[in-house]
Amino acid sequence: MNPAAAQKINIFIPRPNEAPPLDTAGPIGWIRQNLFNGKGNSLLTILALLFLLKTVPALLSWALFKATWVSGAACDATREGACWAFVVEKFRILMVGIYPSPHLWRPAVSFGLLATVVILTLFRLVSARTLAFLWFSLPLPLFWIINGGMGLAHVDQSLWGGLMLSMGLAVVGILFSLPLGILLALGRRSRMASVKALSIGIIELIRGVPLITILFMASVMLPLFLPKGVNINNLLRVQIGVILFSSAYIAEVIRGGLQAIPPGQMEAAVSTGLTHWQATRLVVLPQALRHVIPSIIGRCVALFKDTSLVIIVGLLDFLGMIKASTQDPEWLGYEAEAYVFCALVYWIICFSISRYGRSIEKNNAW
Repeated sequence: MNPAAAQKINIFIPRPNEAPPLDTAGPIGWIRQNLFNGKGNSLLTILALLFLLKTVPALLSWALFKATWVSGAACDATREGACWAFVVEKFRILMVGIYPSPHLWRPAVSFGLLATVVILTLFRLVSARTLAFLWFSLPLPLFWIINGGMGLAHVDQSLWGGLMLSMGLAVVGILFSLPLGILLALGRRSRMASVKALSIGIIELIRGVPLITILFMASVMLPLFLPKGVNINNLLRVQIGVILFSSAYIAEVIRGGLQAIPPGQMEAAVSTGLTHWQATRLVVLPQALRHVIPSIIGRCVALFKDTSLVIIVGLLDFLGMIKASTQDPEWLGYEAEAYVFCALVYWIICFSISRYGRSIEKNNAW
């Protein structure tokens, strides 16, 4: 039979020394194609399975089957498995720090508002413009509820902490660093020498120092340069430092996306009667953002994890509260449970952000 005719009716005619293709249909086919499609891959799969058989049962036994969930006294009595009673006992502190107990409803309401906007975002229940408005207007009501004022009792920001503080720094940092990063990226490509030089100076200066240095400068040095009588609390100074640090890196990410757009896109847009700014905003920038979605999502994940560095300037975020809780004389020796719980929470949040980024890429939502 003619090979061309055989291809039309999906008949495989083997050539000399050519093996028939693997059947990739169903679970067995997927396993053969992805796990046992060669000697090297098969060896790695077997070694990985042996490692999992050695470690996973012991881990499950410690974390679940022999774990204690309620009483610390039972932990001291058995001590064969994990003592999750530590996490249960310290849960409020890990979530909101030493926020006053009579006002705990306020962080709960704030979390509800944040969760509502997240759900609207994940399921795309409203338009993109409405989502943008909701996200950028969200920090104001959340700050009013948690901080107080205008009818609510004031809660000093030194009492904030835990996961609430980490989420607040990350959300505000992402919301403000993204547009600032876009402006810096456009400024670096500007034809105006002064704007370009200023943008390059800001980006390279910030990228040239670690985040710890910026946090120290914001917390210790910035008050020395403020006019007499002007005082900015430590949390706001740290937040500004986080935003500036993240915006510099996002600017370079977006600049890479802008460079990936052919010059003909701008020329074609201008030829239709659009101004240079309109062509950039409506034609070039949306395409550039689509190109760099994975990198932007990566920067968002990195920013959330970088919030753990604020402990060096006296703010007890989620990780800071974990470390402080393990120093409680009544709960000494439970560092493993504390850090496993901390790692699990960080992983859930970062993995969720990553999966949402994948969905944006797949559905081309930007």
